[in-house]
Amino acid sequence: MMRRRILLAAVIGGVGLMSAALAQTPAVPAAGAVALHGAGATFPAPLYQKWIALYGKEHPAVHIDYQAVGSGEGIQRFLARSVDFGASDSAMSDQQLRQAKAGAVLVPTTGSILALAYNLPGVEGPLKLSRAVYTDIFLGKIRHWDDPRIQELNPELKLPKQVITLVARQDSSGTTYAMSNHLSAASEEWRRGPGTGNVISWPSVTMTARGNEGVAGRIKRSWGSFGYVEHGYAKRLGLPVIHLQNKAGRYVAPSFESGRATLAANVGQMPADLRLFLPDPDGEEAYPLISLTWLLLYDHYPDAAKSAALKGFVSWALSEGQRHSEAEGYIPLTDSVATLARAAVERVR
Repeated sequence: MMRRRILLAAVIGGVGLMSAALAQTPAVPAAGAVALHGAGATFPAPLYQKWIALYGKEHPAVHIDYQAVGSGEGIQRFLARSVDFGASDSAMSDQQLRQAKAGAVLVPTTGSILALAYNLPGVEGPLKLSRAVYTDIFLGKIRHWDDPRIQELNPELKLPKQVITLVARQDSSGTTYAMSNHLSAASEEWRRGPGTGNVISWPSVTMTARGNEGVAGRIKRSWGSFGYVEHGYAKRLGLPVIHLQNKAGRYVAPSFESGRATLAANVGQMPADLRLFLPDPDGEEAYPLISLTWLLLYDHYPDAAKSAALKGFVSWALSEGQRHSEAEGYIPLTDSVATLARAAVERVR
């Protein structure tokens, strides 16, 4: 009897393990279906996953997998041709474009807002920081939250004598590129020092985490911390965000409205290769940390079915998909930019 119970338990356990394994195994595309694999930026990942789910319902023969591994890794996988498409918040550099043996078509997909989120229990915002102050915090010159320069900007707040700890990206990141690119535009000292890049040697007291979700989670758990993170991640975790002084001298909160107004006022600068960076946007109501993000496609795909499926999905994302951007915390492309992006997709062979 005991032996029968042991055997039965083993069978049930085996079935449970098999069920768990099946639950973790990606669905295998049916015969005749097209599978597309992409990897890259974590910044737009929630929106891309939403698009993939919606498009999959309308086009069940197209199976799309996207891994949010960071812009730097996404570019490397794209250059190695280990994915069908990449994604990057820093587009690609001239050198990287030269390395792309199959060519590269850069397609802007959405606009996004970068927020400086923080964790100061008991401090009821809004917390304001001037350009000079927040660049000096990043430079490590201001080390405590109750520093007189911060307190002067926020006389109504009782700020604690707490060390300011930056939470930054550990991985090669387009979000880091956007943040450091802005700091280089706002501060000559930053431009001459740490500079702009996907990976930065931060001068301030720093903790690191992988991905936007990792940075947001670390801020949530760490008193006295602040960090740069896509605004949607900050909203989902209920993190307070800093009102930043723009180039015109006004303090602006990160929001869908301020982001949309900023993007609309500055997209006229779009170059022919669609690599538009806005490190320090113009406008009285402009929010200073705004960014586009790009899908990376090859000029030529040897598989005609895969090429057609990918072009169909990206074209849908640039038209119907834009209607879902706002709900996910992103800024839809303007009509003019979306038209340019769709024309770029059509060049893919």
